[in-house]
Amino acid sequence: MKQIRTDRRGFLRQVVGAAAGAVAFPYIIPSSVLGKAGSAPPSNRIVVGCIGVGSQGTGDMRRFLAEADVQIVAVCDLKRNVCEQAKRRVDERNGNSDCRMYHDFRELAAREDIDAVLDATCDHWHVLTALAAVRSRKDVYLEKPMGMSLEEDQALRAACYQYDTVFQFGTQQRSDSRFRQACELAVNGRLGKVHTINVLSPPSVAGGPLDVAPVPEWLDYEMWLGPAPYKPYTTERCSNKYWWFHSDYALGWIGGWGVHPLDIALWGGGKALEGKVTLEGRGTFPRDGFCDTATEWRILMKYDSGVTLDYAGGPQPAEWFSRYGKDAHGVGFEGTDGWVHVNRGRITASDKKLLETPFGPGDVGLGRNSNHVRNFLDCVKSRRKTVSHIDSAVQADILCQLSDIAIRTERKIAWNPVKEEIIGDEEASRRLRRSMRSPWHL
Repeated sequence: MKQIRTDRRGFLRQVVGAAAGAVAFPYIIPSSVLGKAGSAPPSNRIVVGCIGVGSQGTGDMRRFLAEADVQIVAVCDLKRNVCEQAKRRVDERNGNSDCRMYHDFRELAAREDIDAVLDATCDHWHVLTALAAVRSRKDVYLEKPMGMSLEEDQALRAACYQYDTVFQFGTQQRSDSRFRQACELAVNGRLGKVHTINVLSPPSVAGGPLDVAPVPEWLDYEMWLGPAPYKPYTTERCSNKYWWFHSDYALGWIGGWGVHPLDIALWGGGKALEGKVTLEGRGTFPRDGFCDTATEWRILMKYDSGVTLDYAGGPQPAEWFSRYGKDAHGVGFEGTDGWVHVNRGRITASDKKLLETPFGPGDVGLGRNSNHVRNFLDCVKSRRKTVSHIDSAVQADILCQLSDIAIRTERKIAWNPVKEEIIGDEEASRRLRRSMRSPWHL
């Protein structure tokens, strides 16, 4: 299998190179080689399998289906009705009924004809399913957040390097021109010396039913639990309304949503956020119901460089409202000469002229990608790093996990990024690992 995957990757590179050379040496290529009108020739198609095709996975799948050089051949989900619906969408696009449904992600990952996997499972399955794909020499587009522990993140990163995997993390804000502009203003000193980065995430959900209920006939509940501790099925336990906010399956929005703005903070913070950091904060946790992850939090991260990252979840702090305006979920870079704030709706600055700032050859450029899926597909062919590659993904994920640890221990923790360890706190350090229910393991 190793030789097959290597040959396929090399062939895709050759196709890209040949396309570039065609400008200087034109050919007349038969339409039979080029494929159907509006689609890529078979030799240039990227064959994709999808693991996890619920609401998020289906949204991602549609973006893949919109690309002419993608051929989705397989879908996998533990909810039978969800899997069937995804197959219908793929078959409709492909004009046939060839898309195969899988119950076990390992069978999909083992297919030798698949080049890349779109992985959008529940959070507690992210790393195990991605590892299966990587070890089968597939490139991977993985939805965020990454792992339930640092140990999981490190295992996936090591595998990606071992197998020369092209990896794209689902932090698609890196493919948005507004976020890129804000980060380039910060990292290139257009705000003066950045001293504070304000990050705001929506709050997590509280409540949720605890009534034990029959497992729906369309759900494989035992497999859905997988590495998580066994618990009796309760009403809507596996619903997207609630599982995101139970610590057996996720960190809540401190990671599930917060990873987006924290990733942007790291992107714009550059080298100033690469050193040692201390984290200290408090969180509010639900007292009743199914959900048990923090609904609100405020965490101060102080870096050796002098930069403070202020990470809040829940209602917008009053001082941020007066500065950035309403709905300030996103990132604010504060410098000695001005500030810029960006979210999914707008970009604002202390001086509008900052937003007209030109960048030249001597400035740090963060690319000009505008389509996260397209960037991944192009990198599958070229073997270059994606805009949200495995290294940046792990660093953003680590901040989420450290934030959760800080508010659960309710004391200051210090992080050494070189050794990737918490300094001098055995209890907090134990939280960087998480046991898995047998037979699942990394």
